Amino acid sequence: MTVCTGNICRSPMAEIVLRDRLEAAGLGDQVVVDSTGVSDEEHGNPVDPRARRTLAAHGYPAGEGHRARQVSPGDLAERDLVLAMTSQHARRLRTLAPGAPVRMFRSFDPAAPAVGLQDEHRIDVEDPWYGDQAGFETTMAEIEAAADGIVEHVRAGLAAHASA
Repeated sequence: MTVCTGNICRSPMAEIVLRDRLEAAGLGDQVVVDSTGVSDEEHGNPVDPRARRTLAAHGYPAGEGHRARQVSPGDLAERDLVLAMTSQHARRLRTLAPGAPVRMFRSFDPAAPAVGLQDEHRIDVEDPWYGDQAGFETTMAEIEAAADGIVEHVRAGLAAHASA
């Protein structure tokens, strides 16, 4: 599960990119990818039009049918991996469900700095909502840079589970 603030920009973009990459890696039928937000302020809203344009421009589905929803403790209990877009999201998720498998999304980007809990903010995927289309391009670049690392992490987890 990918998680941002309102579930209309970063997390649905990441959900769509990850689903595409996992499908291309032959893992699409073994993994469920979804997204939520820590806030309910956008509940029921579709993907932001600027995010839709960015997804389409990069050859991905544009999020037709997506409706924003807020994360729940039950969601976190059911997920094997929860990918937070910012350190604030990660803190909120860890408070909501201590012990949940929360990781920073960009921690899977080989070019991102290695960080600990105290400095996770250094690998935040900044919110493009307040800016222009260029911010969504930056968000897409950060998502794509981490996506293959996430696919490999999932592949290793599935292999470990299969051999257990």
